[in-house]
Amino acid sequence: MQSRDLFLAIVVMVIWGVNFTMIKLGVSDVNPLIATAARFALAATPLVLFISKPDTHWLYVVSYGVVFGVGVWGMASWSIVAGLSSGMSSVLLTTNVIFGMLVGVLVFKESLTRRKLIGGVLATIAVGLSIVTTNGNVTLLGVLLIMISALSWVAMSIIIKVSKTQEPFAFSVWGMLVAPIPLIALAVSLYSTDVIFQAWHNWSWSTSAAVIFQAYPTSLFGYWVWNKMLLKYPLSVISPLHLLVPLAALISGYVVYDESLSASQLVSCALYLIGISLIVVAPKPSSQQTKKQGISEAVKQA
Repeated sequence: MQSRDLFLAIVVMVIWGVNFTMIKLGVSDVNPLIATAARFALAATPLVLFISKPDTHWLYVVSYGVVFGVGVWGMASWSIVAGLSSGMSSVLLTTNVIFGMLVGVLVFKESLTRRKLIGGVLATIAVGLSIVTTNGNVTLLGVLLIMISALSWVAMSIIIKVSKTQEPFAFSVWGMLVAPIPLIALAVSLYSTDVIFQAWHNWSWSTSAAVIFQAYPTSLFGYWVWNKMLLKYPLSVISPLHLLVPLAALISGYVVYDESLSASQLVSCALYLIGISLIVVAPKPSSQQTKKQGISEAVKQA
């Protein structure tokens, strides 16, 4: 990657990691579903006036908005309220890589290399260890909610793939416009309309700061840079950068909220990142493979 692009990508990964701390700040006094709805309403409202609807069916845009808004970030925010630390929430959300690998094999009939299998097994064992050896930073409901979030991330990726959109940023923005509606509807169905009045009464400057951070640096700037990187570089080059997100989240959670991990959880997190890296980082081709690829290219050109 070019040094400027690498710097921008790292900045976005750090922002996405700190985002989990900001989520915790935003849901301290306000229902997580309402806070998440405010995040996406703020992010989408001005931009949809200047960005045309992506050239794809409304069904995909609406499905993306529901899954991305409620499934991914609504559940992730709720998991923190349910007792999951912001750092562990970030780590466990990356299990979407494992779920995505399984869906790829079972649904899309993708091949499963021994390297990915070892990585998946190692990451799964590490997740189990981090949950079993909790020091109070993991709860059963929190884990259940973040697992729904991780599965929703996979569903979101499938929706994008099936939609065949050529305008990923516009697709994301218009999906964000849809997201607040099901989020508010779910909150009201669970807690009645009182949840809206409580949010209005309890809203503070810290809540506003958290929502603004999630709306602009995290959602708009972050996805704008990420989509540009996706178009410019192979996925195998930029995917490993995602490993910086849970690391930034763990550090941010420790600095801001004094969240800590037990010694066994530190070990399990390290093993988990190793396992995930085996899945997302493509191995370097051997000299023999490189030679074969060169011969193949020469034949094609001939």
